Amino acid sequence: MPSKTPCVVFGYGSLIFKPPPYIISEVPGFLKGYVRRFAQKSHDHRGTPENPGRVVTLVHKEDWDHFSGSDAFPDEDVVWGNSANLDIEHALCCYTGIAYTVNPLYESEVRDYLDYREKDGYTLETLDVYTIEDGVEKVIVHNCYVGHPDNPSFVGSEPLEALADRIWRSVGPSGRNKDYLYQLAESVRKLAPASFDSHLFALEVRLASRSQLSAPLTTLNVG
Repeated sequence: MPSKTPCVVFGYGSLIFKPPPYIISEVPGFLKGYVRRFAQKSHDHRGTPENPGRVVTLVHKEDWDHFSGSDAFPDEDVVWGNSANLDIEHALCCYTGIAYTVNPLYESEVRDYLDYREKDGYTLETLDVYTIEDGVEKVIVHNCYVGHPDNPSFVGSEPLEALADRIWRSVGPSGRNKDYLYQLAESVRKLAPASFDSHLFALEVRLASRSQLSAPLTTLNVG
């Protein structure tokens, strides 16, 4: 039997550009006090057990402080406080994901689908996601898959160059790890054009540089 309250799932990684099935509505949203980082191994989607890729997870800022030794942006990309000190214009620039409302008739199927898709170290928990409705901040209670620091696939902070190299090289059943990053960066820009995810976009720049270096040289024939 479907629950009386619709199931709402917050997507902040691949769920942004590859949403779950049977969605009846969606709204952009953001979190407070969390960072999104490529701090989770991917053995089953963007890598293999022998060569795991890297995908994003959400980490509470207080927890991240214990793992952020290599983070070039340890105090950025975080939304703190409450509606009293977060102005609406700032909030609209901080959308980090999408809250999807699942059709109650298919809630069981969607949960099974997501449990399998997020099985590599992610745990389903309830968090508050914020959105702006008619110029007013609103809280949506939602479910979110989070890779906690104590899960076996959590790797914490890695130097950006090493992380970019790992993402550049990794490939898994769901495709190239770098395509995951490119799609996420593009989706975040579309979601909130004025936003800036320092960690994500810094990695994107490093991968773009590798792409230019690996591009074949064009030979010009001079007659």
